[in-house]
Amino acid sequence: MSIQAMYASAVRIPFLSTVLKPKSSQKSFNATLTILKTLAHPPFLRYSSSKSSMIVIMRDRSKNRKPLQRGRISTEAIQAVQALKRAKNDGDLLESVMESKVRRLVKQDIIAVLRDLQRQNEALLALKVFEDIRKEYWYKPQVLVYAGMIKVLANNGLFEMVERVFLYMKMESNLEADLEAFNALLQTFMDFSIIELVMECFHLMKVVECEPDKSTFKILINGLESKGETGLSTIVRQEAKKYYGGSLEFLQEKEDISLICN
Repeated sequence: MSIQAMYASAVRIPFLSTVLKPKSSQKSFNATLTILKTLAHPPFLRYSSSKSSMIVIMRDRSKNRKPLQRGRISTEAIQAVQALKRAKNDGDLLESVMESKVRRLVKQDIIAVLRDLQRQNEALLALKVFEDIRKEYWYKPQVLVYAGMIKVLANNGLFEMVERVFLYMKMESNLEADLEAFNALLQTFMDFSIIELVMECFHLMKVVECEPDKSTFKILINGLESKGETGLSTIVRQEAKKYYGGSLEFLQEKEDISLICN
């Protein structure tokens, strides 16, 4: 029996006998014919010219799914964040969650987990995820990521961790010269009066060949002077004159410095 005959025999349409009467309208007959054609050739089947062969094509429903909006955190990432927060006071459980929920995530999701933990001020959890990210084969050091990590640690008074993460940063062999991120990091160190790291960060900028701009020198000079570090301020002023000459009038300009790692 042909596939068409199988569909015709399997399906019973109550009004079929009425519609096919000689007196029935042409419009009703055409409508019924359309239904029969649809039943005989369902959209998920494709027939070849040969009576002995039939190709079955299964629809991929995943193609109907709308892509995630850019910047949205996936369900898997949300579940990982929630699991981490529940396990944060239990070392063994936390390690289990890292293994089962975090390390299996794709790159975009694990980065989203890090950012969401930072946003929620979960400093130690964020640090644990960050240290795992550094072990990934796709990891590429970014000043912006370090600036965000250091800021959330400083906000929670974890200054030993701040020094530890900055040490990681100094040890990176291919750190990019991201001026805005460096300025954000300098501002964080200055806001929390970590003067030693302020100067180390300024030196690191030179090492990676990241040239300072006016914002850099305003953060440094004005910040150091406000904290009574006149000696260091004088040193930085000399550096600024190499770039902008003897007059540093821009230091008096009002400027709203927005930290990009917020």
